[in-house]
Parts: sequence; C-alpha cells; structure tokens
Amino acid sequence: MLWKTLTYFGDSMLLIPTAVIIALILPWKSDNRRTALYWIVAFGLAGLFVSLSKILFLGFGIGSARFNFTGFSGHSAMSATLWPVMLWLISGRWSGLWRGFAIGMGYMIPLLVGFSRLVIHAHSKSEVATGLLLGFTLSTAFLISQRRTALKGFSWPQISAALLVPVLLLSHGRVATTQQFLERFSADLAGLEKPFTRADLFRQ
Repeated sequence: MLWKTLTYFGDSMLLIPTAVIIALILPWKSDNRRTALYWIVAFGLAGLFVSLSKILFLGFGIGSARFNFTGFSGHSAMSATLWPVMLWLISGRWSGLWRGFAIGMGYMIPLLVGFSRLVIHAHSKSEVATGLLLGFTLSTAFLISQRRTALKGFSWPQISAALLVPVLLLSHGRVATTQQFLERFSADLAGLEKPFTRADLFRQ
C-alpha cells in the first residue's frame, strides 16, 4: 500500500490537473509574465519526450535489451518535472531555510516515486534513472530561468485551495489510462495487431 501511494505521486491522473493549477496560479503570483509559458513548455516537453520514447518502442520495437529500456518512466519524469516547481511556487515568500527545505522536498518526492516504480516492478532501473534525469533537467532549467522572478506569498487558505484538487485526487486514487492509450495508438500507427512488449525486446 505504501509503494502504491508513493507511485501515485507520479500518476498522470494527479499530475496533469496539478500542472494546470500551477499554470493558472503563476500569472497571479509571478511578476514575470512569461513564467506560465515557460512552465507549460517544460511540462509539455516532459510529456512529449516520454510519449515519443514509448511510441518508438510500442509501435516500432526501438529499445535496448542491453539496458532493459523500453522508454522513459513517465511517473519518474513527470513527477521530477512537477514537484520541484510546485514546492518552489508555494514557498515563494518563505524564509531561505524553509524555502530550501520545501524545494528539497520537491526533489525528494520524485526520487521516492522512482524507487516505488522499481519496487512494484513497473520499470527497469534504466527507465527510472533516465526518466528522473529528464524531469529534473526540465524542472531545474525552469527554476534557473526564474531565479530573478519575484513571487507573491500564499496565505494558508490559498495554499489549501491550491492543494484541494491534488488532495482529492490522491484520496480517490483513480489511475490514468495513458499507457493503454499509447499502446493502442502506437500499434495503430505502426499497423500492428498488438504493441511490442518487453518480452519481444529480449527475443530480438
């Protein structure tokens, strides 16, 4: 139960609505009018790279048997893109020590998500490691681009409102069906009856 709860912090059912909330809050809390655009680009690139890597394998069998790689871990990549930014946003007006702790937690959550994917045997080490690398690269690039951006503080009621949808989704626990969609899409795109599997990769 613990690992399934942790892995849900990287599920698209939770992350996509949370990413939308961040995009809606940023124009209100940031003094840089481009911040929201940069965030949309960063999160969009994470989704794009993950999807392309999966389509290449599921539809065309492009992967690595040597590294047991069938595409970036989406949970790892998307969580590593989102949570550092989410905690950076919420802690915008906190003191330096507390803000550093909050952003550090934003980097820790994806590591736990990635580890949970290994524990429940959803991904290989290479898929989790490259997914985390992809996500942390995008979130860190975003944060570096915003190093001179001033954020307005959040009151506790505002923080509660911002976290309301993520908390409700966590309590509901419904998972996204993006993997199933990508499997069908990739097979149709490549003209296959069924998508490639990890077993096919090792048979090759």
